[in-house]
Amino acid sequence: MIYSDILDKQYPEKTSECQRLLTKRHLSVIDILELNKIIFGKAEKVNQKYRSYNRYDILQILDYQKKNKLNNTQLACHFRLSRNSVARWKKMFIV
Repeated sequence: MIYSDILDKQYPEKTSECQRLLTKRHLSVIDILELNKIIFGKAEKVNQKYRSYNRYDILQILDYQKKNKLNNTQLACHFRLSRNSVARWKKMFIV
């Protein structure tokens, strides 16, 4: 896994913090964002062009919105998404 290699070579002191996430069989988008935050600190401007989300990840993001009582704009800012993407996902998955 690429995160294990990064931790071993560049940030060995952060390995214990990330161990819980690295032992998971499947990493969701939320897990990956959390790993990035732990390893690299505050995220820099990320190019959204190359991000993709599967059905499970989208449902998890929409569930996060419901649990934290966020509107579409707040959710989009939190995950650095487009408000239009959030609205489209809600139309597709929450009828």
